[in-house]
Amino acid sequence: MTSRRGTALRVGPALVVAGLALVVAGLLFPPSAVASRAGAPVTVGSADRTRTPLLAYYYQWFQRSSWQRAKTDHPRLGRYSSDDASVIRTHIGWARSAGIDGFVVSWKSSAVNNRRLELLLTEARAQDFKVAVIYQGLDFRRRPLAAARVAADFRLLHDRYARDPAFFRLGGKPLTVFSGTWEYATADIARITGPVRKGMLVLSTEKNPEGIRRLARVTDGDAYYWSSVNPDTNDRHSVKLRAMAETAHRAGGYWMAPFAPGFDARLVGGTKSVPRDDGRTLRTEYAAAVASRPDVLGLISWNEFSENSHVEPSVAHGTQALDELRRLRGVPASASPSVPPASSGAARHEPLGYWPGLLRIVGCAVLLMVSVAALARLRGVRTRRERRT
Repeated sequence: MTSRRGTALRVGPALVVAGLALVVAGLLFPPSAVASRAGAPVTVGSADRTRTPLLAYYYQWFQRSSWQRAKTDHPRLGRYSSDDASVIRTHIGWARSAGIDGFVVSWKSSAVNNRRLELLLTEARAQDFKVAVIYQGLDFRRRPLAAARVAADFRLLHDRYARDPAFFRLGGKPLTVFSGTWEYATADIARITGPVRKGMLVLSTEKNPEGIRRLARVTDGDAYYWSSVNPDTNDRHSVKLRAMAETAHRAGGYWMAPFAPGFDARLVGGTKSVPRDDGRTLRTEYAAAVASRPDVLGLISWNEFSENSHVEPSVAHGTQALDELRRLRGVPASASPSVPPASSGAARHEPLGYWPGLLRIVGCAVLLMVSVAALARLRGVRTRRERRT
């Protein structure tokens, strides 16, 4: 019969090794790292299921060199590239933690833009996040693209991307927005949207009720991109949004209401500057957007740094905008992932750079050596005791 002491001696080494293995696993893969790498969704309050969906306009045109032009602020993540999957993953995590349901990504077909859209869709699927597309119908000089080229791009969007499960849907249809519709004739808009509207929504970007009425039969509503309004000086701001919403809804279309935290495009040729006012501008514009009874709220923007309408954590503004959004959306502060301290250098996703990973590796090696030594010692003790008996 085996004695209790003998059993303990046999089980003991296994328990020691198992315990040390758990410690090593904890060092190598702490809970926060696992959640980040796996794209685990951030849990938010139950009210999140019933409130108006919020999408933030998202720009994917950044190279590392882009940050050298017309910027008065920079991201906390550093001067990143839109090809960096870890940056996109972090953006989605931060956005979800503030009650943002998806991104409206700026796009027109090109090898670079298609690659980046596919990357964004992949990361969005992993985190149960949504993506819509705003088609950039104007060129860099604000002139309309050829209607034939736009029509081909919308067909590509419909056939290749809009069926992706990460695509945001209204009434069961994927949502797209056509930026610059005011520069196109109604007949051209009809030729562009006609072949795709059975399978996806195309919202115009008209700037007034008259424009919405003009395109009511060839589009599915309106997404007004109004980032430069100053709610302190424009006393018609709320009235205009409500009038546009009523026009879109009366025509049987959807209404996407805009709001922004502030605006300053003077470095890219603009003349207006709208101060953030410690979050009051964001709160005021959000209230006006909600009051227009939208089908979707359109936040301008996640990362439009040239016009300074960004809410992405930045060097100058920190997390102020996301903190305000979290309160407005009723998301608990505990849902907020950590944000690195301000940095003007290259993108980095841990404040200590490579040191945490290096320390984990060293710690793993040390603990494995200790576990092997402990196992050898326990076996030696067991052997000596067995010889005595």
